Amino acid sequence: MPALWIAHVTVTDDVAYGKYAAIATDAIAEHGGRFIARGGRYVQLEGKERPRNVVARFPSVEAAENCYNSDRYQEALSHARGASERELLIVEIEE
Repeated sequence: MPALWIAHVTVTDDVAYGKYAAIATDAIAEHGGRFIARGGRYVQLEGKERPRNVVARFPSVEAAENCYNSDRYQEALSHARGASERELLIVEIEE
């Protein structure tokens, strides 16, 4: 079953986070992920507000997890640490 990778982010260092985004984009694509929301307008109804919200669709939970654990994504993540506050989750889609 397909899955969504959902990130809620507050960027604290635009330059370093830009490096993360460039590498992460490639890593996500390499694992069959495609973005369906990346930033853009949002309405915060509950919880902690994060001004950057990203959703990518993957073929499966396993593909999304494999992406996260891949060397390429971990390289990207090294730029995001210290440059952002974030939450990330993967959720399976019922179709």
